[in-house]
Amino acid sequence: MSITRRNLLAGVGAGAIAMAAPLRSAWAQSKAEFSYKYANNLPLTHPMNIRAKEMADAIQTETAGRVEIRIFPSSQLGSDTDMLSQVRNGGVEFFTLSGLILATLVPASSITGIGFAFSDYAAVWKALDGDLGAHVRKEIAKSNLVAMDNIWDNGFRQITSSTKPIQSADDLKGFKIRVPVSPLWTSMFKAFDSAPASINFNEVYSALQTKVVDGQENPLAIIDTAKLNEVQKFCSITNHMWDGFWFLANKRAWEKLPENMRAIVAKNINAAGLKERADVEAMNAGLQKGLTEKGMVFNQTKPDSFRDRLRQGGFYTEWKGKLGDEAWSMLERYSGKLA
Repeated sequence: MSITRRNLLAGVGAGAIAMAAPLRSAWAQSKAEFSYKYANNLPLTHPMNIRAKEMADAIQTETAGRVEIRIFPSSQLGSDTDMLSQVRNGGVEFFTLSGLILATLVPASSITGIGFAFSDYAAVWKALDGDLGAHVRKEIAKSNLVAMDNIWDNGFRQITSSTKPIQSADDLKGFKIRVPVSPLWTSMFKAFDSAPASINFNEVYSALQTKVVDGQENPLAIIDTAKLNEVQKFCSITNHMWDGFWFLANKRAWEKLPENMRAIVAKNINAAGLKERADVEAMNAGLQKGLTEKGMVFNQTKPDSFRDRLRQGGFYTEWKGKLGDEAWSMLERYSGKLA
């Protein structure tokens, strides 16, 4: 199915109603044998939640109503750190989380977001659908979580500001920027001599609005769907890191599902993830024009000054040491030499 930004937004109303009310299917009158919650931090308008609704419907149909997945978007069940605790203790059964935030629990998951490692989507998917992704999933499993095979896309991240465009690494000196609660993000922006502040996503809009920070960084799809353009003037196309969402399951809840049910659930989650990847890439392609029309001012940047600053500051050497030679050599197969 080919999805454009217009198609996505046209379906938002129906999707919002479906997720706000009980699923109206042939099984709506009977209680599901397995009723699981899926939490995420993104708005209903994001492709993740549109594809998740399709996924949940397909799972309910293919399991003859035995498995129901209820979707809780927009941080309804708490901040990222709250929901990570909940998926670990079984308060929610499924959760999608950036590997860089997951790194507070699984340090190896940081590797997907090393600054300026991936030049394009072709390199990302080759790595994450290959040995690098398998390495991270193996590490996630040690924390009693199950990661689905296909990581979902968040996109290449860009820097926004209310005060000035970011043209080069020099513009980041002293810059007050919101970063997710993640050691790698903090480390990277400290290497730029910025002033990073770790703030959960559900508090970002208000932090920008009240000038607690002057800027933030996110993919264009999130800048748009979270309406960050209302509190940010400038957007600099830095592509400084790629970010994705691991689709995580509580291990106990996952293993309670009969094997044939697990196969159905995993198949549909992974298929939805592939569709969401295509949606986000297509959506990002048209978003710069749309955000410009809403008043954002865009500028292009060259990665060399940023990458050179990270090398000079020892960022790559530090993270190679933290992540280990084996994982780093996997990364450099796709990124080229970094450290």
